[in-house]
Amino acid sequence: MRNPWVWAGIILLVLILFAAPKLPIFAKSLGQSLKIFKKEMKNEDIEDPESSDSANSLDKKNDSKE
Repeated sequence: MRNPWVWAGIILLVLILFAAPKLPIFAKSLGQSLKIFKKEMKNEDIEDPESSDSANSLDKKNDSKE
């Protein structure tokens, strides 16, 4: 059996050859997703605790109905 680094190199070469046109699209999508995630995390920190408590009480009411 060959060295694992040889297999990793072969896989990397195949990915570069066949997936190269899609790499910029993937990178752009990943960047946008991270930007949205960070924005939502900041919004969650800014939210007041009272609004999250009301959301939790609604969840508890829905659970009791089932």
